[in-house]
Amino acid sequence: MNLAERDHNVIWHPYTQMKTAALPVPIVRGEGALLFSEDGTSYVDAVASWWVNLHGHAHPYIAQKVTEQLNTLEHVIFAGFTHPAAVTFAERLLQILPQGQSRIFYSDNGSTAVEVALKMAIQYWNNFGTPKKKIIAFRDSYHGDTFGAMSVSARSAFTVPFWSYLFEVQFIDVPTPGNEEESVKQLETCALAGDVAAFIYEPLVLGTAGMVMYTPEVLDRLIEICRQHDILTIADEVMTGFGRTGRTFATDYLQQKPDMVCLSKGLTGGTMALGATSCSEKVYEAFLHDDKGKTLFHGHSYTANPVACAAGLASMDLLLQEETQESINRIVQRHAAFAASIKNLPQVLEVRQQGTILAVEFEDGATSYFSDLRDTLYSFGLEKGVILRPLGNIIYVIPPYCITDQQLDQVYQAIVGMQEIVTGKRHHPRPDLDMLHD
Repeated sequence: MNLAERDHNVIWHPYTQMKTAALPVPIVRGEGALLFSEDGTSYVDAVASWWVNLHGHAHPYIAQKVTEQLNTLEHVIFAGFTHPAAVTFAERLLQILPQGQSRIFYSDNGSTAVEVALKMAIQYWNNFGTPKKKIIAFRDSYHGDTFGAMSVSARSAFTVPFWSYLFEVQFIDVPTPGNEEESVKQLETCALAGDVAAFIYEPLVLGTAGMVMYTPEVLDRLIEICRQHDILTIADEVMTGFGRTGRTFATDYLQQKPDMVCLSKGLTGGTMALGATSCSEKVYEAFLHDDKGKTLFHGHSYTANPVACAAGLASMDLLLQEETQESINRIVQRHAAFAASIKNLPQVLEVRQQGTILAVEFEDGATSYFSDLRDTLYSFGLEKGVILRPLGNIIYVIPPYCITDQQLDQVYQAIVGMQEIVTGKRHHPRPDLDMLHD
């Protein structure tokens, strides 16, 4: 029995209908931008393994620092105790985070980083005795799969069973080109109600919505409106952080800065789970009181795990190297050249780019995990040795920064092949799922 069959007997995978899904691809090794399956096939990881991997798989420098930490201290309770890796990592994060951030609260992943920010925002007003409880978010946003994060995310087929449990949120349109004024107007209307605690947003790029992009200028306007109406702002930089948009953080493109920032994914370079929520001194001071009831009562068993913090420190070392910054710029330029070469191809509806994030939207199909086109394109990519995870009719690339030009060309060629499938120039049927289980 091979690894995929053994997996099928004991594991329940995320976002997967286990009755009909093909067997998973068994990955046994990684190196740079490549992943290697049990049978020796290599795949270019063009989606950075769910957007987390910054510097390539099994990076020796990160492995070295993790090993050193494992041999020193693997974990310690973080209530009443601390350790060097957590303190140093927080100090260094605050040095590169957008201006105005002064404290780091550690958690486990992107969803919990968002949960922490939401709880900070709601309790901030509660600690002042001010009845402000509503949250504003973008209509097509995604902030995670825990209940608070689901509440501020788009209502979708993924969340239908839980709708009655999600708290009320005021959703406004994403300010995409041509829709900026409507989005601004909607936010102003919500803000006038006077009972809004916070506005949470994915800065510049909405990931699962289909890499939907909008400008820094309109986001500056939205944040300024929040400032005028005393509404806290939360930047969910879980996906956009650590160079993905071409700058260290998407917020670096803005004049206005948030009150809180949520981080995960690239936080450890994709090595292991870790989340962090930063906040301004204003937010932090609202919890300082002789009344212990005003404490932020939140925590996780693995809060500020020393090994994860060591991985984060190593990843930051690599991110700030001149070589990495040059690679980021190289990917940005290669994406731009490729985008220009395909934007007029048949069935290409739109090509969007923000930094190292590239999205190609085809005219045929829908932006849905349930799209048959999505399954066909996904399988085609694997046959071409490229891991791409289409969002229905949208193909996106968000690679590790170490990806080579040759590997990028392989990714681009696969996307061109997908365009040919959409236009009907070649027939590529959906794989027989039963055969894949044999």
